[in-house]
Amino acid sequence: MANPNEHQLSYPLGDTLPERGQLLEVAPGVLWVRMGLPFALDHINLWLLRDRQDGIEGWTIVDCGVTNDSTQSAWERIFAEALDGLPVLRLIVTHMHPDHIGLAHWLTQRWSLDGRTCRLWISGSDWNAARMASQQTTGFGGEAAAAFFASHGLIDPAAQAKVRARGNYYASMVPQVPGQYRRLLDGQAVDVGSRSWRCLVGYGHAPEHISLHSPDLGVLISGDMLLPRISTNVSVIDLEPEGNPLPLYLASLDRLRVLPADTLVLPSHGKPFRGLHERVAQLHAHHEERLADLLAACQASPCSAADALPVLFRRELDLHQTTFAMGEAVAHLNALWHRGLLRRERDAAGVWRFSLA
Repeated sequence: MANPNEHQLSYPLGDTLPERGQLLEVAPGVLWVRMGLPFALDHINLWLLRDRQDGIEGWTIVDCGVTNDSTQSAWERIFAEALDGLPVLRLIVTHMHPDHIGLAHWLTQRWSLDGRTCRLWISGSDWNAARMASQQTTGFGGEAAAAFFASHGLIDPAAQAKVRARGNYYASMVPQVPGQYRRLLDGQAVDVGSRSWRCLVGYGHAPEHISLHSPDLGVLISGDMLLPRISTNVSVIDLEPEGNPLPLYLASLDRLRVLPADTLVLPSHGKPFRGLHERVAQLHAHHEERLADLLAACQASPCSAADALPVLFRRELDLHQTTFAMGEAVAHLNALWHRGLLRRERDAAGVWRFSLA
Protein backbone atom coordinates (compact mmCIF):
# COMPACT_ATOMS: atom_id res chain seq x y z
CA MET A 1 0.00 0.00 0.00
CA ALA A 2 1.25 3.49 -0.86
CA ASN A 3 0.17 5.52 2.16
CA PRO A 4 -2.60 7.95 1.11
CA ASN A 5 -2.31 9.77 4.45
CA GLU A 6 1.45 10.24 4.32
CA HIS A 7 1.00 14.02 4.64
CA GLN A 8 -0.03 13.43 8.27
CA LEU A 9 3.53 12.26 9.04
CA SER A 10 6.53 14.56 9.19
CA TYR A 11 9.97 13.97 7.73
CA PRO A 12 12.54 16.00 9.68
CA LEU A 13 15.22 15.42 7.02
CA GLY A 14 12.88 16.30 4.17
CA ASP A 15 13.92 14.57 0.97
CA THR A 16 17.55 14.24 2.03
CA LEU A 17 18.89 10.73 1.49
CA PRO A 18 22.39 9.35 1.96
CA GLU A 19 24.08 8.47 -1.30
CA ARG A 20 24.46 4.74 -1.81
CA GLY A 21 27.35 3.62 0.36
CA GLN A 22 27.57 6.98 2.15
CA LEU A 23 26.59 7.94 5.72
CA LEU A 24 24.23 10.57 7.11
CA GLU A 25 23.91 11.39 10.82
CA VAL A 26 20.26 11.33 11.95
CA ALA A 27 20.86 11.62 15.72
CA PRO A 28 23.98 11.93 17.88
CA GLY A 29 26.06 8.80 17.24
CA VAL A 30 23.45 7.32 14.86
CA LEU A 31 24.39 7.11 11.17
CA TRP A 32 22.12 6.17 8.28
CA VAL A 33 23.32 3.93 5.42
CA ARG A 34 21.13 3.17 2.38
CA MET A 35 21.92 0.04 0.38
CA GLY A 36 20.38 -1.30 -2.83
CA LEU A 37 18.09 -4.31 -3.16
CA PRO A 38 17.38 -6.38 -6.31
CA PHE A 39 13.59 -5.99 -5.97
CA ALA A 40 10.86 -3.48 -6.78
CA LEU A 41 11.44 -2.30 -3.20
CA ASP A 42 14.92 -1.22 -4.20
CA HIS A 43 16.59 -0.13 -0.96
CA ILE A 44 17.11 -0.92 2.70
CA ASN A 45 18.10 1.44 5.48
CA LEU A 46 20.90 0.25 7.75
CA TRP A 47 22.24 1.96 10.84
CA LEU A 48 25.59 2.45 12.55
CA LEU A 49 25.73 3.28 16.25
CA ARG A 50 28.83 4.73 17.91
CA ASP A 51 29.93 2.16 20.46
CA ARG A 52 32.55 1.23 23.04
CA GLN A 53 33.11 -2.30 24.34
CA ASP A 54 35.80 -3.52 26.74
CA GLY A 55 37.59 -0.22 26.38
CA ILE A 56 37.64 -0.39 22.58
CA GLU A 57 36.06 2.43 20.56
CA GLY A 58 34.11 1.35 17.50
CA TRP A 59 30.74 0.83 15.91
CA THR A 60 27.68 -1.40 16.12
CA ILE A 61 25.88 -2.12 12.83
CA VAL A 62 22.12 -2.67 12.83
CA ASP A 63 21.08 -4.88 9.86
CA CYS A 64 23.40 -5.49 6.94
CA GLY A 65 21.80 -6.08 3.50
CA VAL A 66 21.65 -9.08 1.18
CA THR A 67 24.68 -11.05 0.07
CA ASN A 68 25.86 -9.70 -3.27
CA ASP A 69 29.00 -8.09 -4.61
CA SER A 70 27.63 -4.55 -4.76
CA THR A 71 26.50 -4.50 -1.13
CA GLN A 72 29.74 -6.03 0.07
CA SER A 73 31.75 -3.49 -1.94
CA ALA A 74 29.68 -0.64 -0.51
CA TRP A 75 30.44 -1.84 3.02
CA GLU A 76 34.14 -2.04 2.23
CA ARG A 77 34.10 1.59 1.06
CA ILE A 78 32.43 2.61 4.30
CA PHE A 79 34.98 0.69 6.36
CA ALA A 80 37.84 2.33 4.49
CA GLU A 81 36.53 5.88 4.36
CA ALA A 82 33.81 6.64 6.88
CA LEU A 83 34.36 4.98 10.28
CA ASP A 84 37.27 7.12 11.48
CA GLY A 85 39.50 4.06 11.29
CA LEU A 86 37.51 2.36 14.08
CA PRO A 87 36.39 -1.29 14.00
CA VAL A 88 32.93 -2.82 13.89
CA LEU A 89 32.39 -4.36 17.33
CA ARG A 90 29.11 -6.23 16.80
CA LEU A 91 26.17 -6.70 14.44
CA ILE A 92 22.56 -6.41 15.61
CA VAL A 93 19.96 -7.91 13.25
CA THR A 94 16.29 -7.03 13.68
CA HIS A 95 15.01 -10.22 12.02
CA MET A 96 15.76 -13.09 9.66
CA HIS A 97 14.71 -11.75 6.27
CA PRO A 98 17.50 -11.72 3.66
CA ASP A 99 17.86 -7.95 3.35
CA HIS A 100 18.51 -7.75 7.08
CA ILE A 101 20.74 -10.75 7.75
CA GLY A 102 22.25 -11.64 4.37
CA LEU A 103 25.79 -10.44 5.00
CA ALA A 104 25.88 -11.29 8.71
CA HIS A 105 28.28 -14.20 8.27
CA TRP A 106 30.72 -12.16 6.20
CA LEU A 107 30.55 -9.09 8.46
CA THR A 108 31.07 -10.98 11.70
CA GLN A 109 33.99 -12.89 10.20
CA ARG A 110 35.41 -9.74 8.62
CA TRP A 111 35.55 -7.96 11.99
CA SER A 112 36.55 -10.81 14.30
CA LEU A 113 40.14 -9.62 14.62
CA ASP A 114 43.03 -9.78 17.08
CA GLY A 115 41.34 -12.34 19.33
CA ARG A 116 38.16 -10.28 19.59
CA THR A 117 34.82 -11.68 18.35
CA CYS A 118 32.39 -9.55 16.37
CA ARG A 119 29.18 -11.22 17.50
CA LEU A 120 25.76 -11.40 15.85
CA TRP A 121 22.98 -10.23 18.20
CA ILE A 122 19.47 -11.42 17.21
CA SER A 123 16.39 -13.05 18.71
CA GLY A 124 16.60 -16.80 19.20
CA SER A 125 13.58 -17.49 17.00
CA ASP A 126 14.93 -15.52 14.07
CA TRP A 127 18.42 -17.00 14.36
CA ASN A 128 16.94 -20.50 14.20
CA ALA A 129 14.60 -19.59 11.33
CA ALA A 130 17.47 -18.07 9.34
CA ARG A 131 19.68 -21.11 9.90
CA MET A 132 16.93 -23.44 8.73
CA ALA A 133 15.99 -21.35 5.68
CA SER A 134 19.60 -20.94 4.54
CA GLN A 135 19.98 -24.71 4.47
CA GLN A 136 16.57 -25.51 2.96
CA THR A 137 14.40 -22.72 1.61
CA THR A 138 11.02 -22.75 3.33
CA GLY A 139 8.21 -20.30 2.73
CA PHE A 140 10.12 -18.61 -0.08
CA GLY A 141 10.09 -21.13 -2.91
CA GLY A 142 10.44 -24.78 -3.91
CA GLU A 143 7.95 -27.64 -4.01
CA ALA A 144 6.35 -27.01 -0.61
CA ALA A 145 5.71 -23.35 -1.35
CA ALA A 146 4.33 -24.19 -4.80
CA ALA A 147 1.93 -26.76 -3.33
CA PHE A 148 0.83 -24.30 -0.63
CA PHE A 149 0.11 -21.56 -3.18
CA ALA A 150 -1.73 -24.07 -5.40
CA SER A 151 -3.94 -25.03 -2.46
CA HIS A 152 -4.92 -21.35 -2.28
CA GLY A 153 -5.65 -20.96 -5.97
CA LEU A 154 -2.34 -19.95 -7.57
CA ILE A 155 -2.47 -22.68 -10.21
CA ASP A 156 -1.11 -20.86 -13.27
CA PRO A 157 1.51 -23.28 -14.69
CA ALA A 158 4.08 -20.54 -15.38
CA ALA A 159 3.80 -19.11 -11.86
CA GLN A 160 3.95 -22.60 -10.36
CA ALA A 161 7.11 -23.40 -12.33
CA LYS A 162 8.77 -20.18 -11.20
CA VAL A 163 7.95 -20.82 -7.53
CA ARG A 164 9.31 -24.39 -7.76
CA ALA A 165 12.50 -23.06 -9.36
CA ARG A 166 13.14 -20.82 -6.37
CA GLY A 167 14.14 -23.67 -4.08
CA ASN A 168 17.38 -21.90 -3.17
CA TYR A 169 15.86 -18.42 -3.11
CA TYR A 170 16.68 -17.62 0.53
CA ALA A 171 20.09 -19.28 0.42
CA SER A 172 21.05 -17.25 -2.64
CA MET A 173 20.86 -14.11 -0.49
CA VAL A 174 21.76 -15.72 2.87
CA PRO A 175 24.25 -18.46 1.99
CA GLN A 176 25.36 -18.87 5.58
CA VAL A 177 24.29 -17.74 9.05
CA PRO A 178 26.79 -17.30 11.89
CA GLY A 179 26.98 -20.46 13.97
CA GLN A 180 26.94 -18.52 17.23
CA TYR A 181 24.92 -15.53 18.37
CA ARG A 182 23.93 -13.39 21.35
CA ARG A 183 20.24 -13.64 22.11
CA LEU A 184 18.00 -10.55 22.21
CA LEU A 185 14.80 -10.65 24.30
CA ASP A 186 11.80 -8.37 24.69
CA GLY A 187 12.50 -5.65 27.24
CA GLN A 188 16.23 -6.32 27.29
CA ALA A 189 18.50 -3.27 27.60
CA VAL A 190 21.45 -3.20 25.23
CA ASP A 191 24.16 -0.69 26.12
CA VAL A 192 25.72 0.80 23.00
CA GLY A 193 28.46 3.22 23.92
CA SER A 194 27.03 5.68 26.43
CA ARG A 195 23.39 4.98 25.57
CA SER A 196 20.93 2.23 26.41
CA TRP A 197 18.61 0.77 23.78
CA ARG A 198 15.56 -1.28 24.83
CA CYS A 199 14.50 -4.28 22.74
CA LEU A 200 10.85 -4.30 21.68
CA VAL A 201 9.58 -7.58 20.25
CA GLY A 202 7.13 -7.64 17.36
CA TYR A 203 5.24 -10.54 15.81
CA GLY A 204 3.44 -11.18 12.55
CA HIS A 205 6.14 -10.10 10.09
CA ALA A 206 8.94 -12.36 11.35
CA PRO A 207 9.13 -14.97 14.11
CA GLU A 208 10.51 -12.61 16.79
CA HIS A 209 11.34 -9.22 15.28
CA ILE A 210 13.38 -6.88 17.49
CA SER A 211 13.05 -3.10 17.29
CA LEU A 212 15.35 -0.85 19.35
CA HIS A 213 14.27 2.21 21.32
CA SER A 214 16.58 4.80 22.86
CA PRO A 215 14.65 6.93 25.40
CA ASP A 216 17.67 9.21 25.70
CA LEU A 217 17.72 10.02 21.99
CA GLY A 218 13.97 9.71 21.42
CA VAL A 219 14.71 7.31 18.55
CA LEU A 220 13.11 4.00 17.49
CA ILE A 221 14.94 1.74 15.04
CA SER A 222 11.73 0.09 13.88
CA GLY A 223 13.07 -2.43 11.37
CA ASP A 224 10.14 -3.60 9.25
CA MET A 225 7.52 -3.32 11.97
CA LEU A 226 6.63 0.32 11.24
CA LEU A 227 7.16 1.78 7.76
CA PRO A 228 5.96 5.21 6.63
CA ARG A 229 4.84 4.63 3.02
CA ILE A 230 3.99 0.95 2.70
CA SER A 231 2.34 -1.60 4.94
CA THR A 232 4.57 -4.28 6.40
CA ASN A 233 4.13 -7.68 4.78
CA VAL A 234 2.21 -10.04 7.07
CA SER A 235 2.11 -13.50 5.53
CA VAL A 236 1.08 -17.09 6.12
CA ILE A 237 3.65 -19.53 4.71
CA ASP A 238 3.69 -23.24 4.04
CA LEU A 239 5.34 -24.09 7.37
CA GLU A 240 2.29 -22.86 9.33
CA PRO A 241 -0.64 -23.02 6.89
CA GLU A 242 -3.35 -22.29 9.48
CA GLY A 243 -1.34 -19.44 11.01
CA ASN A 244 -3.00 -16.20 12.11
CA PRO A 245 -0.24 -13.55 12.05
CA LEU A 246 -2.31 -10.43 11.37
CA PRO A 247 -3.72 -10.02 14.92
CA LEU A 248 -0.21 -10.63 16.25
CA TYR A 249 1.14 -7.86 14.06
CA LEU A 250 -1.59 -5.38 15.01
CA ALA A 251 -1.14 -6.15 18.72
CA SER A 252 2.60 -5.56 18.30
CA LEU A 253 1.87 -2.16 16.76
CA ASP A 254 -0.34 -1.29 19.72
CA ARG A 255 2.53 -1.94 22.10
CA LEU A 256 4.47 0.83 20.33
CA ARG A 257 1.83 3.36 21.39
CA VAL A 258 3.51 3.64 24.80
CA LEU A 259 6.44 5.43 23.14
CA PRO A 260 6.30 9.25 22.95
CA ALA A 261 4.34 10.61 20.00
CA ASP A 262 7.33 12.68 18.82
CA THR A 263 9.68 9.66 18.63
CA LEU A 264 11.94 9.76 15.57
CA VAL A 265 11.24 6.49 13.75
CA LEU A 266 14.09 4.99 11.72
CA PRO A 267 12.42 2.46 9.38
CA SER A 268 14.10 -0.16 7.21
CA HIS A 269 12.41 1.22 4.09
CA GLY A 270 11.44 4.82 3.42
CA LYS A 271 12.60 7.97 5.21
CA PRO A 272 12.99 8.68 8.94
CA PHE A 273 9.73 10.14 10.21
CA ARG A 274 7.77 11.45 13.17
CA GLY A 275 4.15 10.55 13.78
CA LEU A 276 4.41 7.11 15.35
CA HIS A 277 0.94 7.12 16.90
CA GLU A 278 -0.65 8.40 13.71
CA ARG A 279 1.08 5.75 11.61
CA VAL A 280 -0.07 2.96 13.94
CA ALA A 281 -3.65 4.24 13.61
CA GLN A 282 -3.30 4.39 9.80
CA LEU A 283 -2.11 0.79 9.62
CA HIS A 284 -4.98 -0.41 11.80
CA ALA A 285 -7.44 1.40 9.55
CA HIS A 286 -5.79 0.02 6.41
CA HIS A 287 -6.04 -3.59 7.55
CA GLU A 288 -9.62 -3.20 8.78
CA GLU A 289 -10.55 -1.78 5.36
CA ARG A 290 -8.92 -4.69 3.58
CA LEU A 291 -10.68 -7.17 5.88
CA ALA A 292 -14.02 -5.49 5.14
CA ASP A 293 -13.29 -5.64 1.40
CA LEU A 294 -12.50 -9.35 1.64
CA LEU A 295 -15.60 -10.06 3.70
CA ALA A 296 -17.73 -8.39 1.02
CA ALA A 297 -15.97 -10.33 -1.75
CA CYS A 298 -16.52 -13.64 0.05
CA GLN A 299 -20.17 -12.73 0.58
CA ALA A 300 -20.58 -12.29 -3.17
CA SER A 301 -18.99 -15.66 -3.94
CA PRO A 302 -16.52 -18.06 -2.27
CA CYS A 303 -12.96 -16.74 -2.68
CA SER A 304 -9.54 -18.31 -2.76
CA ALA A 305 -6.46 -16.29 -1.82
CA ALA A 306 -5.63 -16.00 -5.53
CA ASP A 307 -9.13 -14.56 -6.11
CA ALA A 308 -8.42 -12.07 -3.32
CA LEU A 309 -5.27 -10.61 -4.90
CA PRO A 310 -7.06 -7.94 -6.98
CA VAL A 311 -9.18 -7.06 -3.93
CA LEU A 312 -6.10 -6.42 -1.77
CA PHE A 313 -3.58 -5.24 -4.37
CA ARG A 314 -4.77 -2.88 -7.06
CA ARG A 315 -1.64 -2.93 -9.18
CA GLU A 316 0.25 -5.37 -11.37
CA LEU A 317 2.50 -7.73 -9.40
CA ASP A 318 5.72 -9.43 -10.45
CA LEU A 319 6.50 -12.95 -9.19
CA HIS A 320 8.42 -11.70 -6.14
CA GLN A 321 5.50 -9.45 -5.22
CA THR A 322 2.94 -12.17 -6.00
CA THR A 323 4.45 -14.63 -3.53
CA PHE A 324 4.34 -12.01 -0.78
CA ALA A 325 0.85 -10.97 -1.85
CA MET A 326 -0.40 -14.57 -1.71
CA GLY A 327 0.95 -14.95 1.81
CA GLU A 328 -0.73 -11.71 2.83
CA ALA A 329 -4.04 -12.70 1.22
CA VAL A 330 -4.04 -15.96 3.18
CA ALA A 331 -3.21 -14.01 6.35
CA HIS A 332 -6.26 -11.76 5.90
CA LEU A 333 -8.55 -14.65 5.01
CA ASN A 334 -7.26 -16.70 7.94
CA ALA A 335 -7.85 -13.73 10.27
CA LEU A 336 -11.53 -13.62 9.24
CA TRP A 337 -11.76 -17.41 9.46
CA HIS A 338 -10.26 -17.46 12.97
CA ARG A 339 -12.69 -14.69 13.98
CA GLY A 340 -15.53 -16.97 12.93
CA LEU A 341 -16.71 -14.61 10.18
CA LEU A 342 -15.68 -16.93 7.34
CA ARG A 343 -15.68 -20.67 6.85
CA ARG A 344 -13.38 -22.48 4.46
CA GLU A 345 -13.86 -25.58 2.35
CA ARG A 346 -11.83 -27.30 -0.32
CA ASP A 347 -13.41 -27.30 -3.76
CA ALA A 348 -13.26 -30.18 -6.23
CA ALA A 349 -9.79 -29.05 -7.37
CA GLY A 350 -8.46 -29.06 -3.80
CA VAL A 351 -8.38 -25.25 -3.50
CA TRP A 352 -9.38 -23.59 -0.22
CA ARG A 353 -12.34 -21.29 -0.72
CA PHE A 354 -13.66 -18.94 1.93
CA SER A 355 -17.30 -17.93 2.29
CA LEU A 356 -19.50 -16.31 4.94
CA ALA A 357 -19.85 -18.43 8.05
